[in-house]
This record gives sequence, structure tokens and C-alpha cells, in this order.
Amino acid sequence: MKPPFIHSKRKPDFENMEAVLSNQTPSRPTLFEFGMNHRVFGVLSGEVTEDNTTRLAPLRRIIKAFRAGGYDYATISAFRTHTLDFPKGDIEQLKSKSLNAGNMIIDRQSFDNYPWPDPEQGDYDIYADLQSELPEGMKVIASGNGGIFENAIDLVGFETLSLMTLLDDQLTTEIFDEIGSRLLRFYEIVASIDTVGACILNDDWGFKNQTMFSPEMLRRWVFPWHKKMVAAIHKAGKPAILHSCGQLNDVMDDVIDDMQFDAKHSFEDQIIPVEDAYEKWGDRIAILGGIDMDFIARKTPSEIQERSIKMLRRGMEKGGYALGSGNSIPDYIPDENYFAMISARDKI
Repeated sequence: MKPPFIHSKRKPDFENMEAVLSNQTPSRPTLFEFGMNHRVFGVLSGEVTEDNTTRLAPLRRIIKAFRAGGYDYATISAFRTHTLDFPKGDIEQLKSKSLNAGNMIIDRQSFDNYPWPDPEQGDYDIYADLQSELPEGMKVIASGNGGIFENAIDLVGFETLSLMTLLDDQLTTEIFDEIGSRLLRFYEIVASIDTVGACILNDDWGFKNQTMFSPEMLRRWVFPWHKKMVAAIHKAGKPAILHSCGQLNDVMDDVIDDMQFDAKHSFEDQIIPVEDAYEKWGDRIAILGGIDMDFIARKTPSEIQERSIKMLRRGMEKGGYALGSGNSIPDYIPDENYFAMISARDKI
């Protein structure tokens, strides 16, 4: 199956994404997506099964898919490059059930015994080696393997971590510092690589109605490290994108003015529709994606395309917007609905 919207003559040009991330108007409608499911990667790339015979083969498939979909970049996450990863035991089988599944670190002894990873280790050369796979004008957007807060929850468990903030302030601080310092080094390394055009800091901070930790707690343990990472990415001359789910209204000034992120991704209609977020914050930070995942899953292709066209037109008038989903494209999103969304770029 070859989707009818694919235009092989549409050359990638990362300058369009750079314009969006600079809160300016790109030369043409621009797309953004954090991640897509295996099936969509197969449809777009023409490679139904993933080839793991060489270190570059699976990434080549991802690049081909993003290229075919009309993106100016391909997102490459740290778990795909075998770079920084925090060992989490059996949590991968449990994390969909409870935020309290983490139990690698529960006290001082388990903290001291935890196998903290070396951020210098890993195949960072693979980012540079992708130069041979990237079409002219295309870049990589690099993301970490989870963020500071996410990894802390995965290692400790949300309930245990919450109690720890009250019972052992020093240990809490040391856990966040051990995670934060390693993620900082990861972004220092990847941001300096020429093939990398921007970085995503992916770290969920909110539930639907409020932040998961209070704003004051986030400002103490989480935000200072994000500020350092953004500064390191900016020092390398690259933009920094925040991917964070949940209700962040109480900390958006921190995101924009203190941490100085260039763009915000992940929006839900139940929290704040992307149209409203764009009007509220779009003159201060670029807004990415935002077409609600439930909307994409349930509505008809024509309804999805209509909303996408309206949002793209608004973005092309004001600048600082790239079209995409509110989060990512998982398996349950019908292919035709996803294609309806991104084909809106050809209707402007």
C-alpha cells in the first residue's frame, strides 16, 4: 500500500522546522511527529518488517518513513541507539499497570547499590554515521530515553518517591541529581553532532488536572536540570523541544521564561485544545502537533483533515506551528485517519 499523499518530489528542508522552532513562519506547511507505530513505519517506508542485520538498518527504515511522510527530519530516540539508559529491572512489564511499579531504589542502601549508567558509553557515533542515510536537507531530532522525572518515578515508584520527599530530603535530591547529571551529559554529546538539528527533552510532568508534583517541588528537583540541558543544547546552536504530557498551566511560565524551551509538544483536548494553547502561548513559544489522539482515533478522515487544515492555516498566518498529533501515532490510530491529518499540508 502506497498512501496517495506521498510526494517524492517534495524535498526535505530542515530550515522549515528551524523556522517553526524559532517561532517564525516556515516557507511551507510543516509537519511534526514524535513517534509512530511499527505498522505506519512499514507502510511509509515500504519495509513491512524491521531489518536488524546492521546497526544502521532499523534507523534507515525510520528515516525512509519520515521522508515519505513529508517530514523534514526523523526522530531518533536514545533507546534506538543504545546510548543512555537507566536499568529498571522488571518494570517494563508493570509500568502500564501502576506508577508505583518502580522499586529499584527505595532507601540509601539500594541507592548506593544501583548500577548507575555511564553517559559516555553507547553508540553515539551512530548519529554521525546516519549522514549517509539522510536525504539532502534532512536532519535528526534526538530524544532521550525518558526524562528526569519519568526515570525517577520508574526507579523509585511514584508513591515511594512522594513519601521520600518528606522523609529523606537528601536522598531525594541525590536521586534527581544522579539522573539529571547523566541526562545533561547525554544532551551535551548528541547536540554537538552535525546530523542532529534539534533535541527533544521528553519528561511527563502532569495529570489531567494538575502537575504530578507541586510546581514548587518540580522547581526544586526537576526544572533546574532541564534548564541546564536546554542551555547546553542552545550552546551547541540547536533548538530544544519539550515533550511533556498533562496539565502544565501552572508551570508554563517556567517552561518559557526560566527553562527557555523553544517549543512545546503534547496536548489533549480534555486539558487544553491545541487551538487554545496556540492562542495562549503561541506568541512566546512554538506549538507542535496537538491534534488530539482521541479525535484522530474516533473521527472521520474528513473531520480530521478539516481540523488539521484550519490549524495549519492559522500557523502559516502567525508562525511557530507544525502539524501533528497531540502525542504520537500508536497502533490503535487507523492509518487512513493519520494520513488524513498529514495530507492537510497539501490543502494549504
